[in-house]
Amino acid sequence: MEAAFMDSGTTVDKGENARLSSFVGAIAIADLVKTTLGPKGMDKILQRISEHDQSVSVTNDGATILKSINLDNAAAKVLVDIARVQDDEVGDGTTSVAVLCGELLREAEDLINQRIHPQTIAEGWRLARKAAREALEASTVDNSGDDAKFREDLHMIARTTLSSKLVTYDKDYFADLAVDAVMRLKGSNNLDHIQVLKKAGGHLRDSYLEEGFLLDKKIGVGQPKRIENAKILLANTSMDTDKIKIYGSRVRVDSLNKVAEIEEAEKARMRQKCEKIIAHGCNVFINRQLIYNLPESIFTERGVMAIEHADFDGIERLAAVTGGEVVSTFDRPDLVTMGECDVIEEVMIGEDKVIRLGGCKSGEACTIVLRGASSHILDEAERSLHDALCVLTATVKDPRIIRGGGCTEVLMAQAIDRQVESTPGKKALAMASFARALRQLPAIVADNGGYDSAELVTQLRAAHASGKNTYGLDMYNGAIGDMTELGVAESFKSKLCVLMSASEAAEMILRVDGKAIFLHCIELFHFVLFQL
Repeated sequence: MEAAFMDSGTTVDKGENARLSSFVGAIAIADLVKTTLGPKGMDKILQRISEHDQSVSVTNDGATILKSINLDNAAAKVLVDIARVQDDEVGDGTTSVAVLCGELLREAEDLINQRIHPQTIAEGWRLARKAAREALEASTVDNSGDDAKFREDLHMIARTTLSSKLVTYDKDYFADLAVDAVMRLKGSNNLDHIQVLKKAGGHLRDSYLEEGFLLDKKIGVGQPKRIENAKILLANTSMDTDKIKIYGSRVRVDSLNKVAEIEEAEKARMRQKCEKIIAHGCNVFINRQLIYNLPESIFTERGVMAIEHADFDGIERLAAVTGGEVVSTFDRPDLVTMGECDVIEEVMIGEDKVIRLGGCKSGEACTIVLRGASSHILDEAERSLHDALCVLTATVKDPRIIRGGGCTEVLMAQAIDRQVESTPGKKALAMASFARALRQLPAIVADNGGYDSAELVTQLRAAHASGKNTYGLDMYNGAIGDMTELGVAESFKSKLCVLMSASEAAEMILRVDGKAIFLHCIELFHFVLFQL
């Protein structure tokens, strides 16, 4: 009946069909990334097939995998979105949030088959989420008052984050790099001050932290290679603006002398522009755009170091770390704030030359130089390090930490189970399903390591029941152990975001009982035209 009142190309699913479609799509996405979870998780090869992009990447980062696949299922896109938000907000836990959401929906499917209404399930989940959050907050540890202990906590969190990454065998080394870089920020948490520079060659272990800012550009020909007490003018200006660039324009002259006069006029205007730049009192000029031969030769004559084509990210980051402003006009030198640093020099990394800015006005600036055998290794190492840096900055904001290795999932599940005993009605079944979904996370981590998940999770439950609330999975020995002694810690903010985002997304998908698919009017016009 509804079809009579709808435009051509519109389809509607209702009730069980719509709900089943949403559940299947979301659970399929969760199963896709499930095998990448934990320190023994597997990697995925992502291959793009298009005319202009045939790149290949190897990764186990949940957000990277989910952002790379094309989807037409609305519920699956919800999982991709929560993983993206988790990556932006905290940096770690992108796989966990998708897997937990999928497990909740799997449990919801069983409850719906038992004729339990979705609203009842959602109400029980909200009660379970509240109990889980209270248990999670009660298990936190805050050592922010002791600098030595807090640094040790940051190191443990970085090691735990990097355990599931490509750099797992050098996790102690890279954890030190990440902690040193974040501690240099002195609480500002501005990751723009931490640059990651990838240089192919050598081994991952050859990576290091450079106290300064490295710019992967070249100094102009014949210009000084080292300048101390640098006054830096940062610009985003075209150094060929005085040429005629109107499409289809023509200049008619009656002799070659007139051509020479036009060229000389262009050069004179460019000299005038260069003199305005030099009048600012700078000894280093860094431009986002190209610097052509004539202005480069003028800067060389005046002993000014000129660096061209510092891309937009580079010039913005330079402005942040040197304390300068990016300018486009040069008529008012008194209104321009120039960047400052102690020294600018050319240094070698492997066989490549880069420009080092040392002693920047913003003392937090540093560069992590990554070395590796191939671009794929370098890309994955950068993603791994980015996750560690993000979760560390989140921990500096909220210094509370929790124990990892599935410890908190079992802890939250037990808190929910205790509340289930005193909860009447069908809501208790939904709460019990929430606890089962939480316990699935350590079970999946154990399965990915090739261990007996049923045996380990039951041992873990028994340990927590006996009061050993810091016990979790020891994935290197295939047993359970004290996470405090093993140094396995996670950020409280990361785990809280996983819990809240996954449960809220699962509840939103659970409440769906209809789906409408419609063509955009332009697409519909092309469809009808094709049929004709």
